[in-house]
Amino acid sequence: MRTPKPPEGPEGPERKGSCSFRFPATAMQQHVRRCGGVAFAALRRVRHFPHAADTPPPASWRCPSTPRLYSTADMSQQLPANLVQIMEQRMKLIEQRSAFLQEQINQPAASPEEYSRANKEFHKLESTMELIKDLRSKQKEIEGLKSLVTNSAEEKDMLEMAAEELLEAVEEEKRLQHALFRTLLPKDEADERDCILEVRAGTGGEEASLFAMDIFRMYEKYSQKNGWKFDAIDIMESAVKGYKEASGAISGPGAYGKLKFESGVHRVQRVPVTEKSGRVHTSAVSVAVLPQADEVDVQLRNEDLRIDTYRSGGSGGQSVNTTDSAVRITHVPTGTVVAIQDERSQHQNKAKALKVLRARLYELERHRLHTDRSKLRSEQIGSGDRSERIRTYNFPQGRVTDHRVGVTHHAIEDVMEGESLDVFIDALLLQEEMDAIASFAS
Repeated sequence: MRTPKPPEGPEGPERKGSCSFRFPATAMQQHVRRCGGVAFAALRRVRHFPHAADTPPPASWRCPSTPRLYSTADMSQQLPANLVQIMEQRMKLIEQRSAFLQEQINQPAASPEEYSRANKEFHKLESTMELIKDLRSKQKEIEGLKSLVTNSAEEKDMLEMAAEELLEAVEEEKRLQHALFRTLLPKDEADERDCILEVRAGTGGEEASLFAMDIFRMYEKYSQKNGWKFDAIDIMESAVKGYKEASGAISGPGAYGKLKFESGVHRVQRVPVTEKSGRVHTSAVSVAVLPQADEVDVQLRNEDLRIDTYRSGGSGGQSVNTTDSAVRITHVPTGTVVAIQDERSQHQNKAKALKVLRARLYELERHRLHTDRSKLRSEQIGSGDRSERIRTYNFPQGRVTDHRVGVTHHAIEDVMEGESLDVFIDALLLQEEMDAIASFAS
């Protein structure tokens, strides 16, 4: 559905690339200064006729009405009433829980285990409790200012000052509500982690391996654009110097959170360099993005691992094909196998293989927990199902289409350079937020 373009006003046209039209944070104050007479008359009407507070303000004092979806990214938007009501219920529960935990922590008879558990949960709620306290305080301030405006016999200048303070307080209340709402939404605890990227050539033969190389490099460029560190872990080349398989480690704030929806099948339609007659071929590669796991997250016991060493394959060179530097690690309980031969040192290859193995086992456990809790839905975007075609890169038409959110971008070169990948990632993150809001509301 196409959102109508909002009219340009004193604040200027809508920012390029934005999905919704917004006013600056001080819009209400600007309205008072620009339409002081009208605004003050409305406040006087509220003062002398309190029931009039429920009626809408004059048209000249209202923002342009533009249909839009609610998003926490737009701080100028008022939270829907149903969400405010649910949030109020959650706030009361959090306040009660925090008070209960505080009592447990101060209980001399509590065991060390009970104390540790209560203290850990209490500290997790601290930032949320701070926001709740700030919001409660601001709401009390607003009630006081409303009472002053509606019941005071002060002079006009004093009332105008109180009215402006009231508008500023309402804006601050809105900001606190948005901040608190975001903390209450369901979150993926792995979003802030580093990640492992795995790209494999699928159907399409040598052309698929060439596209796998292009996709791998696209993510490398995107990582550099975001200031993340990108390290190639292992690359298995094809006969035409494409990539049969390639894996890399991406390190940076929120790397997994931004790239997690890239998992799936990426399809390409283009004329291969090996094609003589100029026919368009369709090929595919599979992409997997896994959150990196720490040693604390995944405990690897020596008795569960089978480690084999062998001579590296590929093109020659010093120490290549002459020493047993390649490493293959099998996790016996799950049958997961990781083979690395990228480095000359056996120890370096083993370290890389263990990093990839931990990431795979961590993702297996996350998947199991999600399934056990009935939170993994087949229609959820970013499920990581490899059989799902998530995106098509059509080179003859110069477009890229993401089939999960129905977004098409007509600058394929920019996408492959990692410049316009955010067009799809932002849409997918917005969809995730909409799902989280729906889950919160239910």
